[in-house]
Amino acid sequence: MALKGDDIKQHSDRKSCWVVIHGGVYDVTDFLDSHPGGANVILRCAGKDATDDFESVHSAELLTEALPASALQGHIDPAELNTLGDLKGNPGESISQSDDGAPPPLSTLINLHDFEKVAQQFLPANAWAYYSSAADDEFSKKMNAYAYQKITLRPRILRKVQAVDTTTSILGHKVSLPVYMSPVGIAKFAHPEGECALAAAAGKEGLVQVLANSASFPIERVMEERTSPSQPLFAQLYVNKDISKSVDLVKRAVKAGARSIWITVDSPVVGKREMDERMNLSFTAQDSDAKGQGVAKVAASSISPFIDWSILSWIRDLTDLPIVIKGIQCVEDAVLAYEHGVQGIVISNHGGRSQDTAQSPLLTLLEIRKFAPALLDSKMQIFIDGGIRRGTDVLKAIALGATAVGLGRPFLYSLSAGYGEDGVRRMLEILRHEIESNMTFLGATSLQELRPEMVNTARLERDMIGSVKL
Repeated sequence: MALKGDDIKQHSDRKSCWVVIHGGVYDVTDFLDSHPGGANVILRCAGKDATDDFESVHSAELLTEALPASALQGHIDPAELNTLGDLKGNPGESISQSDDGAPPPLSTLINLHDFEKVAQQFLPANAWAYYSSAADDEFSKKMNAYAYQKITLRPRILRKVQAVDTTTSILGHKVSLPVYMSPVGIAKFAHPEGECALAAAAGKEGLVQVLANSASFPIERVMEERTSPSQPLFAQLYVNKDISKSVDLVKRAVKAGARSIWITVDSPVVGKREMDERMNLSFTAQDSDAKGQGVAKVAASSISPFIDWSILSWIRDLTDLPIVIKGIQCVEDAVLAYEHGVQGIVISNHGGRSQDTAQSPLLTLLEIRKFAPALLDSKMQIFIDGGIRRGTDVLKAIALGATAVGLGRPFLYSLSAGYGEDGVRRMLEILRHEIESNMTFLGATSLQELRPEMVNTARLERDMIGSVKL
């Protein structure tokens, strides 16, 4: 049935909310309160064409998964689309342009900081706020990066390094670099292909991708973008307040072919990301109880804060895949994770996005070296993320005992400005060159030759706790 614009405009409030997506007119009234992003995200689109808003975050498959067939009321006459008016706050409208309106050629970007600068210019304002924001005063976010600067290198000379080998193994899967794609939510904010573009780039560059719990695309779709059936993909899990949803997610990931489950535990509640919240004040103005809630807070409202170490037994009842705990922030919990038999841990403070003034992950790695060095020689792999922007950062972490490092924001930034997969591969090309050249400077022909004595940690060790009780 063809509907007129005036018919659709009459359904523009909480009592009767219709939206237009790809020409289809959907009654989403009954879905408002169950929308993970909050009702007001939909209500601001009520009676309007929400296609651009929907496409900036979701894949088309979500419509049939989230809404019953009865929600489709008909289709709008194409000639009537312009009568609905523009949607204020459309992410595409806030893109700032360079002088000629185009992003710089990829060849002119020469480090990861360049990608961040371009992303800030070309990302929609609300996407930039969601990606780049951190908790409170963003002290932890800044210190994550600064910790690497406090460690200096001790190069060796005349070592006759003719070639370097940057390969390693992550949970039994060979990778070309000691780098993996950290789980990053709503990658479609950055590029229409989102996590699918990341999967394609990961396959061509020989990396592992950890798919976010809040990915824009379903895991089955992302799996299709791999370059070969053997390309590993890991699945992130936030434990839902409704445990049945987490059961379904794990089973779905296993069925789709995920090779491990990474349980994120450092955000039992969402940090106060003020930039994100300020950007979204106008989007939630219709509901006084929701004012100031940013994208992160509404998207993560279903995370359960009521879990403990027993969650590992629950996971093992569902799958025998390797389990990684993401969010270790002190040596005591690293030891507990080892005692509970996980296959890996991620030392992480969530990129400074959860609790501000939490210590830097690199400092936690030094704690492990000092107070629980046996963990570094165990079968449990140790990963680290947060603030890594240079090849030298990667090598410092590896020299101190990490198996590999995770990058999150840089992958999102490299997707932006329309770069997509090409941007991701260019960013990795830069990082790969920095890793290889600095291995040569250090006199190391392989990652296994990177040793603690190649770095000077004295300045960072001054910040380390004096003693712990294990």
